[in-house]
Amino acid sequence: MLSPPTPFVPEEQHGQPVLFGLLVYTGDPAGAEKVLAPFRALATPIIDMLKPMRYPEIYELMEEGGPTPAGMVVRSMFIDTVDQEAAASIVDYLSSSTADMAVAQLRVLGGAVDRVADDATSFAHRGRKVMANVAAMYQDPAQSEIHEAWADALADLLRRGSRGVYVNFLADEGEARVREAYPGPTWDRLRDVKRRYDPGNLFHLNQNIPPAN
Repeated sequence: MLSPPTPFVPEEQHGQPVLFGLLVYTGDPAGAEKVLAPFRALATPIIDMLKPMRYPEIYELMEEGGPTPAGMVVRSMFIDTVDQEAAASIVDYLSSSTADMAVAQLRVLGGAVDRVADDATSFAHRGRKVMANVAAMYQDPAQSEIHEAWADALADLLRRGSRGVYVNFLADEGEARVREAYPGPTWDRLRDVKRRYDPGNLFHLNQNIPPAN
């Protein structure tokens, strides 16, 4: 993201491209420094705020932002690689955005998520490597189409034809995108469940799965 005028970031960094690394280590505190050392060795941080804390505290800084935006556009996808070309494109797109705040987020997956079979739950993207989110927040509703076009272009560039999305990051993007959240037989299983428990589709004000016929 381009750094907002946040009090804990040096003023000379405001408006400049910055990488905000959100790390959580949940093991024995005595072993934390050894695990975190490789991340700290990547570069000298602008500010290092890693410390022992309660779980909710990791989100408090993000909740202390400025005014609530009048509009926001979000695009989300699963990708399997992030190379130098993609990284350079992210920086270029962030720098070209006219939104009040533009963000590209990469969430590394794997671990416990990947140790569950795809057909064990309704979440069937367990082998994917990275979840990418692109967002633009703005105050002028008249500029919505501009920010949507920006988000679509960056998302398409990062996606590179890859399919799939995490349902909780979907906007109002149509049934085809909902089906990407529940691929293949997962969609069919969920439609059968819907037919049994909600055949009239009463619960439809969501990323809707219609009941099977």
